[in-house]
Amino acid sequence: MKSLGKKPDGLRLDRMKSSLLWVGDGFRNMHPVPPGLRNLEVPRPTLSEFLCGGVRRVPRGPLPSVDPRDGWRRQPGTGLRATWLGHSTVLIEIDGLRVLTDPVWGLRASPSRLAGPKRFQPVPIALRELPPIDLVLVSHDHYDHLDYSTIRELARREVPFVTTLGVGAHLEAWGVPAQRITELDWWESYTLPKADLTITAAPSQHFSGRGLKDRNATLWSSLVIRSPRHSVFFSGDTGLTTEYATIRERLGPFDLVMLEVGAFHPSWGDIHLGPVNALKAHALLGGGAFLPVHWGTFSLALHAWDEPAETLLALGPEQGVQLVMPRLGEPVEPAQVDGVTPWWRGVDAAPELSPTPAEPSAESPAMTLPKSMPWPID
Repeated sequence: MKSLGKKPDGLRLDRMKSSLLWVGDGFRNMHPVPPGLRNLEVPRPTLSEFLCGGVRRVPRGPLPSVDPRDGWRRQPGTGLRATWLGHSTVLIEIDGLRVLTDPVWGLRASPSRLAGPKRFQPVPIALRELPPIDLVLVSHDHYDHLDYSTIRELARREVPFVTTLGVGAHLEAWGVPAQRITELDWWESYTLPKADLTITAAPSQHFSGRGLKDRNATLWSSLVIRSPRHSVFFSGDTGLTTEYATIRERLGPFDLVMLEVGAFHPSWGDIHLGPVNALKAHALLGGGAFLPVHWGTFSLALHAWDEPAETLLALGPEQGVQLVMPRLGEPVEPAQVDGVTPWWRGVDAAPELSPTPAEPSAESPAMTLPKSMPWPID
């Protein structure tokens, strides 16, 4: 199955093995299970809970969205603008350049078009209608962050890719020329040719894999986007880690912080944030406008689909956090955001439109699944 990708080999594998994070036959986290971040008394969710458990895991109707093209025709006055396109896909406009994070336009976060978590609704704009992109970032190789069909189409564009060690093997197998792929270890940087834009890979606390036998065979990371005037932090997927304080010291401060807030469970505290730990991570990073990602697109956990947003809205302002929570496809300049309108609250009040039943997660490591399941589960 082509969507599974390709295992790294040759010089790529040699470089991976030279990383300080490589141990034995795969990568490791700096802090495998940080004290206090995982509640061992909370049982992990089972397959039956994923298939039948939880409430309101899928919205009753489509989420409000806008066509971003009108907004994109106007230059951002502040030089920094973000457009959330769903899950962890964000178009960042930074000092005249466009950077696309973890692009996923596929119907499902899965190797199959027939099974696996199905997106709530289409991306607000077709992939072919995107404006010229200067750089594509891929934080790690899970299906809800690295999508086969999306990469195949982006490969036709003359756009460079920056990702983490080993992930380039998937990109190259799907048609991206090797010379357009840069793989980074933590704390390594890439500068876009003929542009004053630097990408730095930084620590995160997660895992990787697209099949049954490639757990942690490629690296995962957060990514920092920096121009002379602005700096943006993108978490990828991560649990709460003290490394965020080090990131602040070495790469901060940040004008915009994008942190994952969805697909969380009390037993997964070491590899996913959730909204409460995301606020703690935001503080460790030194603040900055906070744009939550990794929510409102796929049902990847047992919590209600809008719980991350409601929790952030309840806790963020009282902690002095500037939340940036635009509608899907709505271009926003973080420096101009003053307050949050809870646009998501009207969704479940709408007439029900044949909601998609809850489906197994493409990446949740705590599930108990039969070995025949095609996606990587711990």
